[in-house]
Amino acid sequence: MKITKIAAMVSLATMSIGYAQAEDEKDFTMDGEFGFIVTTGNTETTSLSAGLSAKQELEQWSNDYAIEALYKKDTVTDDDTGEEVENTTAQKFFASGQANYKLENPDYRLFGFASYEDDRFSNFKYQSTVAAGWNHKVWQNQGSSFNYSIGPGYSFAKDQNDESVNGAILRAAADYKWQISETAKFTQTFSTEVGSDNTKTRAESALTAQIFGGLSMKLSIKFDHNSDVADGVEKLDTETAATLVYSFF
Repeated sequence: MKITKIAAMVSLATMSIGYAQAEDEKDFTMDGEFGFIVTTGNTETTSLSAGLSAKQELEQWSNDYAIEALYKKDTVTDDDTGEEVENTTAQKFFASGQANYKLENPDYRLFGFASYEDDRFSNFKYQSTVAAGWNHKVWQNQGSSFNYSIGPGYSFAKDQNDESVNGAILRAAADYKWQISETAKFTQTFSTEVGSDNTKTRAESALTAQIFGGLSMKLSIKFDHNSDVADGVEKLDTETAATLVYSFF
């Protein structure tokens, strides 16, 4: 069932991207991100992170898509038996899409948003959100840009006990970019979904520096917080990473 939901979301995003490219090739950008770490010795660790982000800037629409995945596995030697034991310590998938419809003033938009998250080690088996409301591009120039979104929505979730945790939410999000130089930029994203049962908050701070051509190095720290979790489950997850980013368009 989860695989079906993920496949449906990815297919919708792909079809939307393809349609927008047919309309306006030059206003479509896509970045791919990849990080891979392997350690050997007393502790063997495999860590993999990957992501894909795309943006469309059309005459009437401004759309954003994102897909993120994280996987980590540790292999340790049992002191008593001498056998190697494998433990998966992180397994996460997240996908989102937001469509912004431009009004007469193109800096003022109406937005629709959808997301799906499957985090094996969180308090929830999955979390999904739909929301709609107001989006405003406050400014955009050669040095920086800032926009925000706010509006009501609905959250669908299932906890580790297979109990549904659904309810109305208020979603707010902001996106800031600072072009430090021709080859370096700083980005800050933030979103929160406030509900009666749980408030989910995500944030990322990142510094990206161009190596050559479309290849860049990215240093980032991500925060993922849920206000209502079961005993023994941490409310806050953090992820600090150094990854390679390639700009396809």
